Amino acid sequence: MSEARTPKQDETDRVLGFYGLSDDLVRQVHDALEDERSDEAVDLVEPLHAADTADLLERLPGIQRDALVESLGPALEAETFIHLDDAVREDIVENIDNAVLATVICELESDDAVDFIECLESSDRQEILDAIPEQERVLLEDSLSYPEDSAGRLMRRESANIPSYWTVGQTIDHMRSDVEMPNDFYLLMVVGPTHEPLGVVPLSRLLRSTRPTDISEIMDTDIRRIPATMDQEDVAFLFRQYGLVSAPVVDESGRLVGAIDVDDIVHVIDEEAEEDLLKLGGVREDDFYEAVIGTIRSRFSWLLVNLMTAVFASIVIGFFDAAIEKVVALAILMPIVASMGGNAGTQTLTVAVRALAVKELTATNALRIVGKETLVGGINGVIFAVLIGGIASLWFDDPTIGGIIGLAMIVNLLLAGLAGTVIPLAPDRWGVDPAVGSTVVLTTVTDVVGFLSFLGLAAMVFL
Repeated sequence: MSEARTPKQDETDRVLGFYGLSDDLVRQVHDALEDERSDEAVDLVEPLHAADTADLLERLPGIQRDALVESLGPALEAETFIHLDDAVREDIVENIDNAVLATVICELESDDAVDFIECLESSDRQEILDAIPEQERVLLEDSLSYPEDSAGRLMRRESANIPSYWTVGQTIDHMRSDVEMPNDFYLLMVVGPTHEPLGVVPLSRLLRSTRPTDISEIMDTDIRRIPATMDQEDVAFLFRQYGLVSAPVVDESGRLVGAIDVDDIVHVIDEEAEEDLLKLGGVREDDFYEAVIGTIRSRFSWLLVNLMTAVFASIVIGFFDAAIEKVVALAILMPIVASMGGNAGTQTLTVAVRALAVKELTATNALRIVGKETLVGGINGVIFAVLIGGIASLWFDDPTIGGIIGLAMIVNLLLAGLAGTVIPLAPDRWGVDPAVGSTVVLTTVTDVVGFLSFLGLAAMVFL
């Protein structure tokens, strides 16, 4: 009997009919490959957008994925490789000849080609580059010479460049006749005699101007030039801050070397957000599609660190074993204090890391934000102290126990607000990603302080 479907599932499938993959299509391709009906699978896949084909390949088991890639052959769009998860792409590329990969790279725009080459094994990279025509290879190698995660790696080498002394008519004629113009672009880059960017002309403004109009009359001279060595996170900030659609990239001498478009920045913002989220969880990289051994390796180190910090917290508890033996209620209640501190601190930490990423938390307002979050933690501590203090008093019929856990709650939530802001600020000041290890450090701090405050107060009262 088929599983009953909900109206929400039906609505989801209806919407996905306009874009993306439906579960029904994935099942059809899966069944066709399983029954060795490769022609049918190819017919189902060929109409898909490259991004949807990539999603389909990621959902299929490894054996069927390889069979589909082999069946598609040249029909597999080069752009599909760009949308694949890194681990899945590595698995697929292992079974493809380097000469074929060189052909795939030649079909991609330069920014996508660089992204693809970056993910190749170093042992294969040079052989593949040598198989690419010299003119394209020189540009790709120049882009690869820039630092990783820089604007130089991110930029598209193809840009629509025109001199400032042309007219609108000359520009339009040039755009129609020049086969080397990019396929898609948003702005015309106006360059001077030494190829430095002087301004930009939006295509909409060009098309609404008369042919005799000089380009210099309609170009915007207030442009954001992006150094090729700028970190991609800073580039993303510029696009977000100033609402850019496209921007010129310049080298050390100020010459135009490429352009960055907003579609590239969307991927950067997504990557940076994903990276921070993973690091907050103690995961170095996205291992969703990794094999079991690879996943274990990527998570083991932080779990080991967490074990050591947990042992430290247990040692603190051991100092108060006499109080715990005398008052059993302490053993029952102490996880509450540590848990509340950890959760409150994580809330503050998440907000602080996000604010640092989008440059909202800076040296000029750090003290004010630390004060605010500490105050929030203290007020929440008082509220929950009253709540848990009352519950503990009724539970164990002892107002003293309620007062102790209430005071400990105030102390721990007050510190959680302070630590949740200060912990990511410190590595950021040292030039280290504030998300790295912050959760582990925060958990240790709130656990230790929670246990010390609760058990320390209890020891003073009952011993």
